[in-house]
Amino acid sequence: MAYWLMKSEPGAWSWEDQKKEGAKGAEWDGVRNYQARNNMRAMKKGDLAFFYHSIGEKACVGIVEVVAEAHPDSTDTTGKWECVDVAAVADLPRPVTLDEIKATPKLAEMVVVNNSRLSVQPVTAAEWKAVCALGGLKSPPLA
Repeated sequence: MAYWLMKSEPGAWSWEDQKKEGAKGAEWDGVRNYQARNNMRAMKKGDLAFFYHSIGEKACVGIVEVVAEAHPDSTDTTGKWECVDVAAVADLPRPVTLDEIKATPKLAEMVVVNNSRLSVQPVTAAEWKAVCALGGLKSPPLA
């Protein structure tokens, strides 16, 4: 299993919107970047991801689980874009901001630090545990 970070503009799709979808989850649709699409193609059911608000607070605010692997994106009319379905798993008790991530030496190589525009990106197991700890999760969910 693997870990990821998935960015969303809260005005378009917020953490609260995601939580309202319940255990069935929702498509992570609308991604139009090849690298992000390829990252979603690599995702497996059960993988976990940080839900990251990319506008305003710029912070990891929750955790989602991949509940359906890559399939055609229902918002795409060209047939070349795919998405996964994700369901909310847990709130981070305290949002972890991009500034905090950048200020944490052991997170210096995290993709979000060096490529903040990529909307779907991998996270290492060590980064996962560190961000969960910063967010106040004493027993973080593990993939």
